[in-house]
Amino acid sequence: MTTKVSTTKKRNRAKSTAKKEVNGKKSSVHQIQNLSIGNIKPDPEQPRKTFNEDALKQLSESIEKHGVLQPITVRQLNGHYVIVMGERRYRASKLAGKKTVPCIVRTYENNDVLEVQIIENLQRQDVEPTEEAEAIAYLSERYVPTEIAKRLGRTNNFIRQRLKLAGLIEGFKQFVRNGEMTISLGVGVALFEPEEQQMMLETMGEDFNAHQINRMIKDQTFDLEKASFDVTDKKLVPKAGSCVECPFNAANQGNLFGDGKMVCTKATCFETKKSKSFLNLIEKSKKENILLIPEIRQYWADDENNQLIISQLEKNGLKVYLLDDVEIIENPIEPTIEAIKIEYQHYDYSEDELKAELKEAIENYEEELKNYNSATDNGFVNGIVFHPETYQNKKVFVKVIEKSKDKSTEYSAPLANRKMADCTPEEQIVKINEREIRKKHIENNKQFEEVVQMIRETDYIDTKKTLSVDEMVAFSISLFENNVDYVGRQKHFSKFLAGTSKMTDVEVVEHFKKNFKKEIFHKLIRYILTRQVHFGESNHVNNLTNISFYNAMQGYYKSKIAGIEKEYAEKRDKREARLKERITILEKKIQELND
Repeated sequence: MTTKVSTTKKRNRAKSTAKKEVNGKKSSVHQIQNLSIGNIKPDPEQPRKTFNEDALKQLSESIEKHGVLQPITVRQLNGHYVIVMGERRYRASKLAGKKTVPCIVRTYENNDVLEVQIIENLQRQDVEPTEEAEAIAYLSERYVPTEIAKRLGRTNNFIRQRLKLAGLIEGFKQFVRNGEMTISLGVGVALFEPEEQQMMLETMGEDFNAHQINRMIKDQTFDLEKASFDVTDKKLVPKAGSCVECPFNAANQGNLFGDGKMVCTKATCFETKKSKSFLNLIEKSKKENILLIPEIRQYWADDENNQLIISQLEKNGLKVYLLDDVEIIENPIEPTIEAIKIEYQHYDYSEDELKAELKEAIENYEEELKNYNSATDNGFVNGIVFHPETYQNKKVFVKVIEKSKDKSTEYSAPLANRKMADCTPEEQIVKINEREIRKKHIENNKQFEEVVQMIRETDYIDTKKTLSVDEMVAFSISLFENNVDYVGRQKHFSKFLAGTSKMTDVEVVEHFKKNFKKEIFHKLIRYILTRQVHFGESNHVNNLTNISFYNAMQGYYKSKIAGIEKEYAEKRDKREARLKERITILEKKIQELND
């Protein structure tokens, strides 16, 4: 049988070990002495710099009433006593007007004193994060992170994150100390060199802006799992070596972005490797006669960044084909029931319906695989498609679309498939307007994403104000759109939805707001409550959601629920009675055998 040791016990054990052992040396146990508080002095080298005044006041009130329950540790120096551990109890005792303090007097070497103080402080619950980071950084000069983790009863990853936090420049540390900057965001900033941190600080200005800092981190870090180049390649940029072993890979600085997550924090190196890999891709296409196709549509060909890609291909002697100029056949991915379940996870599909979807997907896959395997017989050649920003690429089969030389025939092609130069002035105006609509759509998406991200980083969730009507409308629409199916809408909300079928989305929201009543809000909540329960192994005694639902329904249907409970109780009582009889018989047989 395995016995579980509580976190508190582990921590106390680690604390006891840390106090008794310094550099492998045991400290002898001394008797408690009541020393004059005037003969005791704080240690100026004490690593703890901050003391919560309110907490000190509370402790002093406790000491005034009950006394000091745990003695402080001191050492003798130049005719007085210097505190090694317990400065907070000492300060609170002075506030309480105590004349003496219970102490344990020990003898330490100077270096040992500092280490003991650091370890003792790090065992506290309320240690200030940047002080904790600096203290762990001091210990790292003597011990490897794994040893520090053992001594403090912390995880290796916790120690690595605090070591990284110690690398914050003072300007950012101050934001962590006053609570404006989270520890995780501080660790994110500390990934960068001090010079880069200083630039981030100056760019932000005097007032702390978490959203702006997050944006700067995002712009200067790169997910290596999505890199266009082989991160294990040591020869791509020989001076930089492999990304897997690079110190600027966040995975080598502790799991700062998640377990084993590889994130590059050296923007210039990443961009150099990305550019080098693209040049290698161009050389490969020239050498092996492979068509290199950028993922660019005709209507985006005039974009500044896309123009740079197109000109780079042309300068290297490649004929440029865009997505509109070619047919592409990719190697299809064989569907699985797991993939189908993920695809339809938001639909209330039965097992049979999921199997039907899988069957259809397999039929499509087999047809696509047939086309892929016969691609070269149908005039397709080897090609590579790449993303114009990330340079991520994949092998495909490509066939250039033959275009008629007859202009009249060419103009009969869909407007979206024709180049701007081949369009009449009227058609060009249409294309320009369509392109602008598309740009606005993309900008709206980015704007909305940025606003949401900004709000998530504020204290909006912790706001103590009563929900506004607009907030209740927003929540109601969110519930309605994401949780109420077609049948539910027709059955329970048809009156409210009357006339909205011909409205735009903006008009529907205004309709919600105009006709909003708390009764609708309550109705939606109750509708969701009846559908958010879990069936199967989860029930009304072993699942938080189900228990809360079951309790809530007692206020409405107590007698009906009691009737159902009675039926099940009667069945259970009969079954248990039969089992009891059977067990009694078996126990008698066991007794007979033993006799």
